[in-house]
Amino acid sequence: MATSLMGAEPVLSVTDLTTRFVTQDGLVHAVNGVSFDLADGEVLGVVGESGSGKSVSMMSLLRLIPMPPGEIVAGEAIFEGEDLLSMGPDELRKVRGGKIGFIFQDPMTSLNPVLTVGYQIMESLRIHQPGRSAELRRQALELLQLVGIPSPEERLRCFPHELSGGMRQRVMIAIALACRPRILVADEPTTALDVTIQAQILELVKELRRELGMAVIWITHDLGVVAGLVDRVMVMYGGQIVEDAPVDEFYASPQHPYSRGLLASLPSATVRGQKLVNIKGQPPEMREYPSSCSFAPRCPHVHDRCHLEDPALVAISETRRLACWWDIDEDGPRAGR
Repeated sequence: MATSLMGAEPVLSVTDLTTRFVTQDGLVHAVNGVSFDLADGEVLGVVGESGSGKSVSMMSLLRLIPMPPGEIVAGEAIFEGEDLLSMGPDELRKVRGGKIGFIFQDPMTSLNPVLTVGYQIMESLRIHQPGRSAELRRQALELLQLVGIPSPEERLRCFPHELSGGMRQRVMIAIALACRPRILVADEPTTALDVTIQAQILELVKELRRELGMAVIWITHDLGVVAGLVDRVMVMYGGQIVEDAPVDEFYASPQHPYSRGLLASLPSATVRGQKLVNIKGQPPEMREYPSSCSFAPRCPHVHDRCHLEDPALVAISETRRLACWWDIDEDGPRAGR
């Protein structure tokens, strides 16, 4: 089981999560033995390129992946003493949107286009805490005020297409927060927004985290976004966690070659004429379960062991976990592995 790097009792403890999809071309091994702890009140950034398993991992926890073709074949996810992966449908329905909120990537496709914003917020409230319409409406107004939507009374009567992209995303956040969840999972919620609205949403999440004290899992491919938001960074590649570290340590000294490649690919606003660095090669073929290091074909530090054995994710300090046979600081094979 993973160790909580915040030093607090975990609100969520995930062990050996394994998810695959049955396709016409064979099995796709999307998530391969993911283990981590989330501390109460912690903000965890889950990063990696498209197809690395970020979204599928977190959606698997609430069994939001389509089954079939998807199937969760192993693992457990302990939340409040219960395993999310073995809960019955009725139990899980109480957790989804109640104790764990989920913000999806595209609010235009996540919101129902033929129902008003007010109806959709009140529907979420009605499922988890039934009450009279007047009380639910009052709570919906408070939620719109909480997420910074002006003229909330008027917005309750609006349909999604009548709102801007930033407004729709704030509505999605309001729905996710309707029952004051202990965990908020945000799946690339700012990807479709321009940079000014993106900054507003990030500030909003920071304020809500401080006000409500909830833990947050922020899924993104953008390392620039997580720098000022998260407490800890978890890097995924090929359906596995390859590095897990506090955000300051991660940016100061990334230990996995893939992490270094991601950071080197970020454009600099202070260094003129600096060339962008790209990670050569292609992401791994997910139709084969990893028996060697998935990053080996693209790694500048690859050596014989990388092709023979898949490195396990192990603690290399009190605060950091790594899955790599190479010691970047020593520029040689990692001692003791």
